[in-house]
Amino acid sequence: MDNNIIEQQRYEKARKKVQEIKGFYVHFAIYSIVISLIVIVNLRFTPQYHWFWFPMFGWGLGLFFHWFGVIGVDRFGFGKDWEERKIKEYMDEN
Repeated sequence: MDNNIIEQQRYEKARKKVQEIKGFYVHFAIYSIVISLIVIVNLRFTPQYHWFWFPMFGWGLGLFFHWFGVIGVDRFGFGKDWEERKIKEYMDEN
């Protein structure tokens, strides 16, 4: 019985992660389409002033944080057990 509950929890966690990744890809696709349209409109109607950089970088920053939230700090080695691993590493050195 406990195995079924654990498997269900693992499944739900994996499903949630897949939904987060899917959400990021949708966000990235919408960003790409909208920013492309903004660049086209900007260059067509006011080519002397490139204002498209402002929404591109602003929204891009939000997109970066969305990506970082989906990927998480674990990918960069700073997971929950990072401190313990570093302490053990330094203790093993001496």
